[in-house]
Amino acid sequence: MIEQKLLLVDDQPANLVSLEAVLEGEGRTLIKAHSGQEALKVLLKEDIALVLLDVQMPGMDGFEVAELMRQRKDTQTIPIIFVTAISKEKKYVFKGYQAGAVDYLFKPLDPLILKSKVDFFLGLDRQRRELQEKLREAQAHRAAYEAGKASRDGGDGKDK
Repeated sequence: MIEQKLLLVDDQPANLVSLEAVLEGEGRTLIKAHSGQEALKVLLKEDIALVLLDVQMPGMDGFEVAELMRQRKDTQTIPIIFVTAISKEKKYVFKGYQAGAVDYLFKPLDPLILKSKVDFFLGLDRQRRELQEKLREAQAHRAAYEAGKASRDGGDGKDK
């Protein structure tokens, strides 16, 4: 089973506990960050499958974190689900999608909807990882074939 890491970012410890209670499960590692800066440090060190990101945080807000993630090659494709208690006004939702969100959830969260959306994105991540592994295997087989062929040919491309 592929171990998947979820990054939960919220400045309110109670919100992190709630997310953890709903999302913990086999094959998942939940990593908590209490600020945007802490989240970015985690992203530099860990292979994260999905980020659940609070919008309103002191210092660096969720929009800024998302924008910085999208600027880095190694984090630009990690799905971000914004979790927020702010207004459902379209301008905020639009700003979230512009910043790189794949989804937007409003507090109070419905545990079934949260779990369903997270399961969906983790399924996509699992498929992506399996395809990458198959590609690596195919490349290794091709390299071995080419090396064997070169040694049989004497390196000149012609059979001996």
